[in-house]
Formats: sequence, structure tokens, C-alpha cells
Amino acid sequence: MQNHKQGHLGRRAALALGGGVVTALAAPNVRRLRAAEVLFVNTWGGIWERAAIKNLFEPFTKDTGIEIRPVSPVSFAKLAQQVRSGAYEFDVTTLGGGEIIRANQAKIIEPLEGTDLAKSPPFPGAVFQNGATSHAFATVIAYQKARYPNGAPAGWADFWDQGKFPGSRCMQRYASRVLPLGLVADGVPTDTLYPMDIDRAFRSLDKIKPATRVWWTQGQQSQQLLRDGEIDMIALWHARVLELQDEGKPVEIVWNQAQIDRAYWVVAKGTPRRDAALRYIEAALKPERLAGFCRDAMLGPLNPAAFNHLSEAEAARMPTAPAYKGKVFEQDVLNFGGDVNAVTQRFERWIGA
Repeated sequence: MQNHKQGHLGRRAALALGGGVVTALAAPNVRRLRAAEVLFVNTWGGIWERAAIKNLFEPFTKDTGIEIRPVSPVSFAKLAQQVRSGAYEFDVTTLGGGEIIRANQAKIIEPLEGTDLAKSPPFPGAVFQNGATSHAFATVIAYQKARYPNGAPAGWADFWDQGKFPGSRCMQRYASRVLPLGLVADGVPTDTLYPMDIDRAFRSLDKIKPATRVWWTQGQQSQQLLRDGEIDMIALWHARVLELQDEGKPVEIVWNQAQIDRAYWVVAKGTPRRDAALRYIEAALKPERLAGFCRDAMLGPLNPAAFNHLSEAEAARMPTAPAYKGKVFEQDVLNFGGDVNAVTQRFERWIGA
């Protein structure tokens, strides 16, 4: 009886397994399909990540069914490492202008030539050096309102003028951002700034160095110095100043001669999720999504149509707003005026001298 039951169960199992075998054989493909439905996006964490989840990631998942999982922090070194190793922690990240040049030289990002985005860009300049042009931040002058009651600084020449505007200064320890400011302070028009006269830039920095208490390396560090009133005037990212103003701190921001840094979405070279990644970066440039992301992350959209989805008050907090055109200037990473790495090394030696 037991043998009979076993034989009966065996036949039933065999019949049932007819479909089960197919399922089992198909399982690897199912797993691959499910893996392809997850995209890993490198983020800056914090307010940046929250804004991206709300305005970029969730709408993309709703449209495509592809889940996005954030991975932080942003790391150029990690991008390069994973492309070499083939073990991908993330498929998409953002790079600044100088970094995207380095990434192309190292061949660690996917080319966009021939993609739908390159063939039909949604706005002029939407594709740059194999990156999708997304958003920007600006280095601005911020100062303690009470420190200068008789007149506010209007630009970088005033930032350098310690006679008219006495007090301590603070600047970022970042050569490619600080050197242009030195030239503008020295009277070089922003529309003829590049290629930079590197020697002249260093001579200008010599003048401000004695008043510069801190060469900051972290945005939070620099913001805290301004919040606590430890410095009088600072070259700082605009979003950090807006955060302090939103807290009610008595600090002012100078939009004139703000220096804009662009950010680009890029796809890691060789990622197995390339197609999903390309779909994502194209979707991330949609004006209504980009507008919401930049509003919540306190950035500036680079798709001009995004401003159709923003109020005048919201746009006033963004360095790329039409109202600031002609007042701000951008870095020209393709026309720098020297080897960026060599200039950076010289800057570090100068800091320590």
C-alpha cells in the first residue's frame, strides 16, 4: 500500500512537475528580469535625496515599473572602481563639469551618441560630454547683515576689498572654483574670463589670503561658521545660505557674479542596467519633474522650460532663473587655461605656504 501510494504520488508529482520544470527552468530568466527592474542611483543624501525620491524617482517608477534604490554618498572614485571591477553598486550618478571631463578621459561613463536623448534633445545643450544636463548650484557671496550696515558688497571686488569691507573671510579649498573668483575680483570681465590667466589669478588670491580665516572643505562646516557669526563674509554655495535665511539667521546673499557649477546625470560604463539608466536620465530632464526637484533641493534647473512650473518667488531662489541672466557666470571646463590637475596641485602648495 505504501509503495502504491508512493507510485501514485510519484505519477501525480511528475504530472504536476510538468509545469514546475518549466517554471524552474525559467526561474533564472525571471530573476534576471526582476533584477533589470531595479535601478541603483547614486545620490548626495539628505535634502537632495529626499527631493529626488519625491520628484524624480517615484514618478519614474510609476511610469515604468522600474524601482529606484538610492545609494549614497556620491563618489567619483567608486564610479571608476566599479567600472574596472564590474561589480556595480550604482548605475547612475551625477558629475560636475570638471569631473565629467575626467570621466570621459578615463572611459568610465556610457557614451550618449546615438541615444534618443542625443538625437532629440529636449533643449539646447541637454547633452554635454556624455552627460544629461540637469541642474546647477552657485558659489555666492554671503555676509553678516549687521556687519555692514552702511552698504552691502556687490561683487567679488568688494569681497576682496578689506578697506571698504573689513572683517574675516572664508573660501572653499577648491582651485577651479576659487581661481575664477580671483580674476573677477581683479577686474576681468566674466565674458572674457576663460581661458584663465592662472598666474594673475594666484596674484589676486595673494591679496585675500591674509584675511581668509578658513579654507573650507565641507558645505556643512562653512555654513556653521556663518551661522555662528565666526566669519563676516564667505564664498559659499547658495543653498546653504538659503537654509540659514529660512532659519531666520541675519545673513544676506549676493546673486551678482554668482559662479554657476552644472551637474550632469551620467550612466556608469558597462552597467547591465544601461537601458533602464538611459530611460531614467531622459525622464529626469522633464521640466515639471526637474522644477519640483530643484525647488525642494534648492538648486537651479538647466532645462529652461522648468521655470514654467515655478512661481516667481521660487525662481528667485535659483541661480539659473531668467532674472539673473547677465548677472551670473559659468565655469568653462573645456577652456580652463591650463591642466586642471597641475593647477590644483599648485593651489594646494600655495595654501600651505
